[in-house]
Amino acid sequence: MNKDFSSALRPAIVMTLLFAALLGLGYPLAMTGIGQALFPVQANGSLVRDTTGRVIGSSVVGQAFTADRYFQTRPSAAGKGYDGLASSGSNLGPTSKALIERVSGDVSKQRAEGVNGPLPADLVTASGSGLDPDLSPAAASVQAPRIARVRGVSVDAVRKLVEGQTETSVLGDPTVNILALNRALDKLAPAPR
Repeated sequence: MNKDFSSALRPAIVMTLLFAALLGLGYPLAMTGIGQALFPVQANGSLVRDTTGRVIGSSVVGQAFTADRYFQTRPSAAGKGYDGLASSGSNLGPTSKALIERVSGDVSKQRAEGVNGPLPADLVTASGSGLDPDLSPAAASVQAPRIARVRGVSVDAVRKLVEGQTETSVLGDPTVNILALNRALDKLAPAPR
């Protein structure tokens, strides 16, 4: 082996191993430690627990609520619905027959549940990730008559609950986290089984 080649090869191997250890182990461990120290709730998935400590969901990942007694989330394009391993948009364009059929089905479902008037778009269209936990206040409010009827409370009480759970950010539109809203709904009027 050429002496010049072997003298050049050794530093290359040492630097490769050094940077593999530094960037493959050191940096990820440091970022994990900083995340756990400064933002432990977010670093662990923003988990939501019930009164017994059992995990019931995450405040940043949507889940399907299908029972009439709950506010329902927007449709999910992630796998079979809110599958974090299949998170992505559907890639269906506005002229896609599959998208038109799915949205038409969701509109028919909302109409069958008694939603009248214009439907907020987020009630019948999926988000880009398919995992969005939030709805617009309008999309939550149009569900109020159904929930009031099933739970035996006034529509006004349900709409006030939506208003109370609405969060406004500096850069975005107002939103309502559906898991938090449904938990508040259970406190307002326990759900019939």
